[in-house]
Amino acid sequence: MSRKIELLAPGGDVNAVKAAIVAGANAVYCGLDTFNARNRASNLSFDELNGALRLAHEYGCEIFLTLNVVILEHEMGALFKLLNQLVNTTLDGIIVQDLGLFNIVKKHFPTLHIHASTQLTTHNESQVEFLARIGATRVNLSRELNLTEIKILTDVAHKCDVLTEVFVHGALCIAFSGQCYSSSVSVGNSGNRGRCSQACRDEYEPTAMGNKHPLNLKDNSAYFDLPELVAAGVDSLKVEGRIKGANYVHTVIDSWRKQIDTFVQTGNLIEDDSSLYKVFNRNFTNKFLTGDMTKNMFTDNPRDHSFDHANEKNNAISVVQIYDAQQELSTQKSEIDSLVKKKIEFLDISKRELTLEFTGQLNQPFTVNIIIEDKNDITLSNKNEKEPLRFEVQSQMPMQTADKSVVDIAAIDKRFKSFSNANFEIKNMDYSNLGNNLSIPFKELARIKKQVAFLLNEGKDVLAPVELPKLVNHEKADKNKTTLSILISDIKDVHLCDLTNGDVYFKLPESFRTDNDKYINVFLEHPQLIPWFPAVLIGKDFEEAVRLLEVVKPKLIISNNTGVAFKAVQMGLDWIAGPLLNTTNSYALLTLQEDLNAKGAFISNEINKPQMRSIKRPNNFKMMYSIYHPILMMTSRQCFFQQTVGCKKPRIDASCMLSCKKETTVTNVKGISFAIDKQKGGYPSIYNHEQFLNMDIVTDYADKFDEFMIDLTDIGSGDKEKLDKAVLLAHFQDLISGQTHAADQLNHMVKVKTRQQYVEGLNS
Repeated sequence: MSRKIELLAPGGDVNAVKAAIVAGANAVYCGLDTFNARNRASNLSFDELNGALRLAHEYGCEIFLTLNVVILEHEMGALFKLLNQLVNTTLDGIIVQDLGLFNIVKKHFPTLHIHASTQLTTHNESQVEFLARIGATRVNLSRELNLTEIKILTDVAHKCDVLTEVFVHGALCIAFSGQCYSSSVSVGNSGNRGRCSQACRDEYEPTAMGNKHPLNLKDNSAYFDLPELVAAGVDSLKVEGRIKGANYVHTVIDSWRKQIDTFVQTGNLIEDDSSLYKVFNRNFTNKFLTGDMTKNMFTDNPRDHSFDHANEKNNAISVVQIYDAQQELSTQKSEIDSLVKKKIEFLDISKRELTLEFTGQLNQPFTVNIIIEDKNDITLSNKNEKEPLRFEVQSQMPMQTADKSVVDIAAIDKRFKSFSNANFEIKNMDYSNLGNNLSIPFKELARIKKQVAFLLNEGKDVLAPVELPKLVNHEKADKNKTTLSILISDIKDVHLCDLTNGDVYFKLPESFRTDNDKYINVFLEHPQLIPWFPAVLIGKDFEEAVRLLEVVKPKLIISNNTGVAFKAVQMGLDWIAGPLLNTTNSYALLTLQEDLNAKGAFISNEINKPQMRSIKRPNNFKMMYSIYHPILMMTSRQCFFQQTVGCKKPRIDASCMLSCKKETTVTNVKGISFAIDKQKGGYPSIYNHEQFLNMDIVTDYADKFDEFMIDLTDIGSGDKEKLDKAVLLAHFQDLISGQTHAADQLNHMVKVKTRQQYVEGLNS
């Protein structure tokens, strides 16, 4: 076969990057200490990134930098500073979650290749088309997808000249990536900011099924699914693991490298995957990929399974047998450690030493001789000394006797000492062969410096810094008016339309019966209702959502899914971005408006009062915010009930989504219970025990927001007392109109509540 299959490795620190390179990775993704979704990894400094780039490129390996978090408005200055640095490196791509970053890169840093992060929850065709429109050159598909779905999306991506990558090994989140808020609910440690506290791995009180870790999935491994992935057209096979060390990275990448090479050369697979069990794992599953989601995907042990596997492999039962099995594995782990250390010992990413020799005599050109040497001047393969790199740059005119300005040591130092930077350490600046009292035009000296910079930048022009543009904060359409909208999900609540002058949104489920007009009829019979689309719509459910748009042709929709939004725009329908699109900055609003013709957007509930203060409204654009709702912690394609209350079905099937409406709770070891709820036709979700109630924002930002929303669905309420929705609505209307008694009445009605996210916000 001729098509390249990229093996993409994690690089959580310098040694892991080196280990990935020597193990045969085609590309490595790594992060700096800011703007990346693995803050628990050691990560790289900017100098180390430059060294890693040079090293990787020497071995034919690419480097992608993770900028895969949502960006806060006050961070834009630091972000622009970083992007100005990155465009002058040899970086091969950046991995992005924030929609605003797409807008910034597309307009101001177009030489950077953008890869859409898994945090963007990409799972339907129109999402791929949207990402292509806003500048993505590659899309990391949601890891919950099966092979058929992956092939469909990859075919669409290739038509858009976009590559696809799929996670094939490493930890699995039980929640849809980008749709997990469990960490940010109380202390701001959001997965959307790289601070996931892994609540899914936590211990809970034993469930009815006897599980203490009911949300804990086994690790992903598609080691034996390589032929199907190749047949699906996937371009990049991605290994998770930026918080894991060099030994793990080398072992997994080396195993996958051999598997890929064997398949390419022979069409066969290596049947032995034992090496993958010698490093950290939680046992393995490929059930998302095969679409066979069973309870066997779960494990009640979130810790390393490698020692348990050693016992199982050796049938170790007695104390002596277990001891021998553990000693054998410990020896193998030590051997891996020694092997990796030996392999990366001579891989050097330190700054190269730069010597600049300046020569010039009367009537001769001014010349700069550039000599570049590695501090560690031996190669890994043969340990022979490397020859220094040498370049020469000359003036286009001879040096003349100086009339006024002299090209002397001070003048040269002023211009050339800046080459002591992230890539180079100036070893020597030699002026011994430079004549005295000579000159060339300083414009020519600037040209020479630019040419030297070009050569030192591996043949790329050094781009001038781009300044952070100042955005205009446009006023809302009616400065004196803020409306109240409501969200319902049951047609029995349609009478609430008569009790409000605001918009009424009807929440649609994630799954629909094919060719069933139930929800189409809801909107045809009640045209005052505005469709509210969920964040996740896969396969036939996405197709049915599009059919609803085609038949109903609503004047306005709210969508938490960019794929549905993309289709709405193509049909000429107005839309507003929902709160689950994680909008946290002005540039994300611009992306939504300029590339997707959005008429407005909900600002993320994850950010606090100061973090939303300086967000600027685009012209003719509504800004909205949900002030009362159940707090979603996570949504999953897996079943939360198998490990909690149990289920007779051995695996999830199509009817589970459409008919199941179970509910239960899980209680953590601190005694806090969380509602597991499932809207009929929806994915199972977990909600916080407290309702979100933020009345402060009504007075804090009445001038900023056009609309506040309250969620009057019963989804996620668990065993809480059902409140009178009409009375609740009346109190919120009083609150919006400024009546002072309303807050007391709402506090009395809503017993278990929090506005902690508005206080804590997202940690930097």
